[in-house]
Amino acid sequence: MKVDKIGRLAVGALAVALVTASCSSSRSGDDGVSSGDSDAKPAAATAFGTLPSPCGPGDAKGKTDQGVTDDAITIGFGDDRGFPSAPGLSKEMGDAVAAMVDWCNEQGGINGRKIKGNQYDAAYMQSAKVMQESCKQDFFLVGQGFAMDEAAEQHRVACKLPTVAGFTVGPNAAMGPMKYEAVPYPVDMMNIGGLRIAEKLFPDFKKKTDILLSTSPAVSAGTTKITGAMKEIGMEPMKCGVRLNDKGESSYMPFAEKIKDCGAKYLWSSDSPDPGQFSLLESIERSGAEPKYVFEATWYSQAVSKWNTAGTGDGLHIGMIFQPLENAAAVPAVKQYTDLVTAKKGKVALLGMQATSSFLLWAQSADKCGSDLTRQCVINELSKVHEWTGGGLHAPTDPGNNKPASCGLMVKLTGTKYEQIHPKNTGEFECGPEFTVKIDKANWGTKLNEDRISTKFLTDDVIKPQTS
Repeated sequence: MKVDKIGRLAVGALAVALVTASCSSSRSGDDGVSSGDSDAKPAAATAFGTLPSPCGPGDAKGKTDQGVTDDAITIGFGDDRGFPSAPGLSKEMGDAVAAMVDWCNEQGGINGRKIKGNQYDAAYMQSAKVMQESCKQDFFLVGQGFAMDEAAEQHRVACKLPTVAGFTVGPNAAMGPMKYEAVPYPVDMMNIGGLRIAEKLFPDFKKKTDILLSTSPAVSAGTTKITGAMKEIGMEPMKCGVRLNDKGESSYMPFAEKIKDCGAKYLWSSDSPDPGQFSLLESIERSGAEPKYVFEATWYSQAVSKWNTAGTGDGLHIGMIFQPLENAAAVPAVKQYTDLVTAKKGKVALLGMQATSSFLLWAQSADKCGSDLTRQCVINELSKVHEWTGGGLHAPTDPGNNKPASCGLMVKLTGTKYEQIHPKNTGEFECGPEFTVKIDKANWGTKLNEDRISTKFLTDDVIKPQTS
């Protein structure tokens, strides 16, 4: 089905939201626990991968904050699944959180309080309306992903609604107050694991790579960031001049010929897979050009693998900070996520793992507050978490400081199957300080204060972490 311009923008926004990292050590993925925690879970507690379960029975009492009662905690979650031009957009996020709510409640909730989830459908254009609804009733927003979150951010900040988001897109949402993410994508830092690993795999990568451009503003924003990151590591795109119309092209062969004549040996794309992108790759194959594709994590999808039955996309390399689903046998957290969502007949995908990790991050912090479950307490606990993997779903991130992973891995597509090719050991990441770079202020899209918080909607009474 052809997606119109707005639909392409929505999908492009998700491309920007996904972190396409690469980092690797043999770290097992034990998650950081707030300092001073002596309340260890009993041995019988259910775990999620390497993470002791934050859920279980208890005797928590009190109406301590909005959305909290003696026996329930009300959270909001959701996605853009009802967007007409791209139905099911980010559906996996809501499916994942719904499954995790059930998983947690089956263990007794959090300290005995069951979780009530209000599921929202922002349908791409309704994020502000959804946020206003959530402001009236929810304790936290958890694991959500709204492509147009920027339109909702002023309402969230004004009503002092904290969030542990599944992903953020807009610069003010990404750097907003009272906002944490299991997998941060800040405007001032970037994980470049995909670039770093490609450097190792392909000796001439830095000299013979070009970026596929787009007329989509969302994709262009991502391209600007990656171009800046390339410059930080002494890499200059070849500038073959291939810019695809966001509405689609009548023919992609002229673009393929341009790539062939330019001599690009590697192509990088921040766009998302769609029929137009597939047509370009098919045209490149017909032209006789043979570049290697090094694309961002949105190209790790069933849509791509199903399209590649003829092998046109063979050799597609994708940098990721998440463990691929194919590693489920070696990574317990991935298998657990897959099993839980599949049992609920939900959609299994990378963004679902991202939402799952954010739910676990929120639940761990809420658990530590015991009966005194307030927004302030949860924010205090979230601010202390500086190494987080969602039980092994992804490379270590620093949610407390809103910093991305400095790790990653790379998968390769052959036929309809993805396989981890770097590092060679399944389930491991490669890591190093060189896997992150600072982004030039000109490309932030917002102004930050000394705490790296967006100042656009900031008020004096937002909830800030208390360290004492």
